[in-house]
Amino acid sequence: MKKHFILILLLFITILANAQVEKSSKLNKTIKEKDSLLFNIGFNNCDIIQFKELVSDNFEFYHDQAGITKSKAEFIQKIENGLCKLDYKPKRIIDKKSLDIFPLNNNGVLYGAIQTGTHSFYAIEKNKEEYLTSEAKFTHLWILENGSWKLSKGLSYDHKDIDRPIDSKLLFSDKEETERWLEQKSIPALGIGYIEDGKIKQISVFGELEKGKTAPKNTIWNVASLAKPITAFVALKLIDSGKLSLDEDLYKYYIDPDIINDPRAKKLTARIILSHQTGFSNWRGNNENGKLSFEFEPGTKYQYSGEGFEYLRKVLEKKFNKSIQQLADELIFKPLKMFNTNFVWKEQYESRFAKWHTEKGGELYPILKNNTANGADDLLTTIEDYTTFVNYLVNGAGLSKNLFKEIVSEQVRINDFKHFGLGWWIDENINSNKDFAMVHGGDDIGVHTIAFIIPKTKQGLIIFTNSDNGTGAFQEVLLKYLEENGQGIMEVEMKR
Repeated sequence: MKKHFILILLLFITILANAQVEKSSKLNKTIKEKDSLLFNIGFNNCDIIQFKELVSDNFEFYHDQAGITKSKAEFIQKIENGLCKLDYKPKRIIDKKSLDIFPLNNNGVLYGAIQTGTHSFYAIEKNKEEYLTSEAKFTHLWILENGSWKLSKGLSYDHKDIDRPIDSKLLFSDKEETERWLEQKSIPALGIGYIEDGKIKQISVFGELEKGKTAPKNTIWNVASLAKPITAFVALKLIDSGKLSLDEDLYKYYIDPDIINDPRAKKLTARIILSHQTGFSNWRGNNENGKLSFEFEPGTKYQYSGEGFEYLRKVLEKKFNKSIQQLADELIFKPLKMFNTNFVWKEQYESRFAKWHTEKGGELYPILKNNTANGADDLLTTIEDYTTFVNYLVNGAGLSKNLFKEIVSEQVRINDFKHFGLGWWIDENINSNKDFAMVHGGDDIGVHTIAFIIPKTKQGLIIFTNSDNGTGAFQEVLLKYLEENGQGIMEVEMKR
């Protein structure tokens, strides 16, 4: 029945297209006056009296997003508990050029009118800021009831929602504005750590762990491959103290069973692993037989490999008879008071873990709860802990100048614009002074994270997200904090 009514009403509009009243006619002026009372007075000022006076007792409302309102009482109730409870003032403006009015006659006697047009809806904040929220088409059926014009039927359709422009001055400082920006990008949570002049200037977490659950400042994030800089630094600390050599043969401490008979295994060194020149694929599981193997001679070219860093973890654990967690605790976590960073899952993380989200926003991936460490992946940490680690690096990390120089020097060429050092890739010539940036990312299902260091200016920036859409946050965060240098980094990354 409802569908029949809508079809009949739309058919009326088509039939009466040539019967549109003149703009100067009495009917046109009357309907425009009633529309103004209903919206300019009633809607725009939440005046319930106007709605009660102008809406028919037989009122029905059809909305293409909110469904059907079946009675005047239901309509008034929605206005009182919806429109009148908003934390901003709504405003409706009709497009006067779009307005058409068609008379309805019965044997020559006027009994109603059809009004069509488009209108826009605005929100007026308490600070008087006004912004467009949506646009739509409408069709209203006005009926003369006992000599008074009443709105009997209403259709609102072809809605186009419009996002309010983000105030860039408030972005990443104001919680409400930042979380509105995140909602637009379908990114549930965002962590930001910023370092300036070698000092931590900002630690912030915005958004939700999952729908309806606010992300706290000590949110636990799985940062994927940002585990690698930690594993690399453990090795570098041991090298700097003379307990391991950058170029010694590692087969003395460990050989993976899959390559025990391959003579190329004896060529692996810490330098080759830390610069991704092992010849291994990213993961052995990607190989047809599922086994670790060499795809080229170690030390001859670049190929990113998680297996390489896992190999290094096993070498370190065998040589020093300690787990990677124990080594990291001794050399990094405890000295820097990084008490929320771990290679394996802890049950106490459950309540503050940033759940992994698909690109559809509300859908979740299962939580990975590793009970064994991985030197290349799935590090668990907070934005505060990891920013503390990056700040340590920004300030030299207590390493000898010669070793720090090795970290940023070209160990292997990636492309014309970047090279890989030890544990970090280096974006070259990011500004007119030909400065460089140390960069490392972490990407997995539902996870996108990244860290930047600019040694010359002693800046650092860390970005954590918990969504497949997470990279959508990187550009604006990068430009906001690193400005010209951020633009330079973007240009280098886009050239890859």
